[in-house]
Amino acid sequence: MAELTSNPLYSCRNCRNPLALSEDLLSKAFVGKSGPAYMFGHAMNVVLGQKEDKQLITGLFSICNLYCSKCGQDLGWKYVQAYDARQKFKEGRFILEKAKLLKEYC
Repeated sequence: MAELTSNPLYSCRNCRNPLALSEDLLSKAFVGKSGPAYMFGHAMNVVLGQKEDKQLITGLFSICNLYCSKCGQDLGWKYVQAYDARQKFKEGRFILEKAKLLKEYC
């Protein structure tokens, strides 16, 4: 049980639905619609919106918006495809906006 208290869980700030584990956090160096955002390797309890091509700061991507599966809060996006070879590492990764997250300790 002590293991869980040292690893925070990221939850939806609106409804506290668990979204991501701290060990899946890859980077805190992203920017979302509401400001700072985090990149995660995995996310849970999210619903994907329709895929769309979008021009972002680092190039053109196919993305899906992410929504909380419990309350529907817009949380960020998932990178589906990068059109620039230098950005391929983002494919399949999740961007969750810091303002929409609550860091909790179990």
